Amino acid sequence: MPKRKKERKKERKKKSTGIATVNKQQNDTHHKTMGLKRKQMHQKSFFQVTAFCHENEHNYEAPNMQNKKCGKATWTVIFEDSVDKDPLRSLKPPESPPPPPSFKVVQRKQRVVCLILDVSTSMAGSRILQQQQAATHFLRHIIEDQARVGIAAFSTFASTLGPLTTIDSDTTKENLIKLLPKVADGSTNMCLGLSQGLQILREDNGDALGDEIIFLTDGQATDNIAGCVQSAVQSGAIIHTLAFSNSAAPELTEMANKTGGKFLSPNDKTTSNQLMDAFASLTLSTGDYTKEPVQLESVGARTSDWFNGTVSVDQTVGNKTSFVIIYEISFPSVYIQSPSGSVYTQTNMSHDVSQKTVTLNIPGTTEHGDWKYSIQTTILQALTLTVTSQAKQADVPPIIVKTHMNQQFSDGTKPMIVFAEVSQSYRPVINAEVWATLESETGSVQTLRLLDNGAGADAFQDDGIYSRYFINMVNGRSSLKVRVKNQDGHTRFAVLYIHGCVINVQLNHPKPFVFVEPLDVGNFTRTATGESFEVKLSGTALPNFPPNRITDLSAEIQEDTVLLSWTAPGEDLDQGTAKSYEIRWSFDLKMLRFNFSNGYSVNTAAVSPQEAGSVEQHSFNLNITIQNGTTLFFAVQSEDKQNAKSETSNIAQASKIFPGPKPQGISNPDMNFTGLVISLCVVTMLICFIVIFAVKRRKLSAQSDMALIVSNECQNNLYA
Repeated sequence: MPKRKKERKKERKKKSTGIATVNKQQNDTHHKTMGLKRKQMHQKSFFQVTAFCHENEHNYEAPNMQNKKCGKATWTVIFEDSVDKDPLRSLKPPESPPPPPSFKVVQRKQRVVCLILDVSTSMAGSRILQQQQAATHFLRHIIEDQARVGIAAFSTFASTLGPLTTIDSDTTKENLIKLLPKVADGSTNMCLGLSQGLQILREDNGDALGDEIIFLTDGQATDNIAGCVQSAVQSGAIIHTLAFSNSAAPELTEMANKTGGKFLSPNDKTTSNQLMDAFASLTLSTGDYTKEPVQLESVGARTSDWFNGTVSVDQTVGNKTSFVIIYEISFPSVYIQSPSGSVYTQTNMSHDVSQKTVTLNIPGTTEHGDWKYSIQTTILQALTLTVTSQAKQADVPPIIVKTHMNQQFSDGTKPMIVFAEVSQSYRPVINAEVWATLESETGSVQTLRLLDNGAGADAFQDDGIYSRYFINMVNGRSSLKVRVKNQDGHTRFAVLYIHGCVINVQLNHPKPFVFVEPLDVGNFTRTATGESFEVKLSGTALPNFPPNRITDLSAEIQEDTVLLSWTAPGEDLDQGTAKSYEIRWSFDLKMLRFNFSNGYSVNTAAVSPQEAGSVEQHSFNLNITIQNGTTLFFAVQSEDKQNAKSETSNIAQASKIFPGPKPQGISNPDMNFTGLVISLCVVTMLICFIVIFAVKRRKLSAQSDMALIVSNECQNNLYA
């Protein structure tokens, strides 16, 4: 083979379908001697990534997820498009190799928690009561059995209200609840409170490593909290901070971030139930979700009449189910009806007058189905309802919800993204109805329907992760709460298939991304609270966000027309309705990618964009004759009312391929194949018959020879 031809072949081999340069070494004998270099970061079977490709190395024609979602080389995505692009550009290579990593295998020990509660003057009134109600809910329904809990309080001074106590019975829980503070007075010496809490945690083994602090305060520190943050972080404790006011110290966020804790900023509006939700979210998962509480409902209202609703208890939960009703002024009438029609009234419930709380604990396993609650009040007051439960069976994990923002701080120049993951163990739950409520500290409330459609903010369709852009940001801290329900029977389980993974040393070949299974657990409801986030707008007004980039454009040639399909973007990213589409096509993919406006234009005068998230499907006549073997490339841009254009969509490819003429002499390939198989069978049977006949003949010949020998021997003996 000529040298230049060999080099071209080698170069084509190098240009494969991916993203990062990796060294792949298979463990099986067949591949032991192979050291292949590829740019396929999406292949899970590659064991080592050694470099990222640049634009001049990237293969834009590869039909992979990198081109569909990004359309750029990995190096470009990291150093030009990521939120960390500025510090990455100034990053210098280390002068010496990094030290070798060290690993230590650890096992989670007994959970140890200290509640550090603010009892300063600013906590007086409804705040100290809400703190008592939420801490009571945490001790009764959230903290797991055999955990150890201590309680400290701080104001002008700090004190220990309860040493570390093992949760081993309901009596122990009630004894701890009695120790919760009920009076607020004095200044806000946060450092004293932190020091007291750490002292309590060190009682069991001399240090606070891996223990937890739940630190609640509603104001600025009277002392210098910045001076004690470092020592608190170095203690090794996980510090969850709850900022119960607009003016809470910024160091609370720092402590939570640096210790792996959660930062939450619940408001003190009674109907929001946010402090109850914040305490309910403070679980430390062991991975065994069958032993963790699940919040089915959290809702509130201000009314002087009826407060009604439905809570769906599905078949994955049902143990330790509780309904907690909190009222603001006077004891309401409460009726809770089971799916079979049994009605629970105040006579079946416990009433804590001092905490203004009514609790119904369902004995045994709760009946699955729709539970209806009706709460009546004759005066105008705030009412809230919180429902929690646990797994019905030890071997069936419950459906759970986790939620978070893509970042905890924003200056408003880029949109934020809300995420909610709905799953049962590791199985994604799809087609659920998911709503996110984002409430700022100033009282601004926004509600978003989260989607799992693989468009807009959502990366992959039907992976159980629902998302949406959040663009209407306001200054200050905001809280995040998500509600999930399945009450129309459309919800399903999805089994994800991972492309390119290695199973028993064999490469797992591509298959459809998800397989759908029926969800037979019945109707369900869930609520979840995410960490709070903060916005400090860099300008006086938010920027105009263009429509989001279309990432699921597909094309199909049908005779002399082309059918294009995609998910509609919005006026602002994935919200609202775009003004118009611009569609272009080309015979050259790179030309369309880098010079979209030079592509051939498609007439879109008859196309009116639909609302964001809708499926767009349109046929176009390109006014050309599409011949056999033709390959065309298509791309779309969207435009909003301010004439802001989206990024160019993924490049969709369509080819027209007709099967070639049949070879002469073969009128029916299927019949010829069948005849060939029959002929082979006949020949095989004939060979077997001949072999068997030959073997039998040899045996008969051997037997007759032996008989002749025996006969001769007998005759010789007879005449001897």
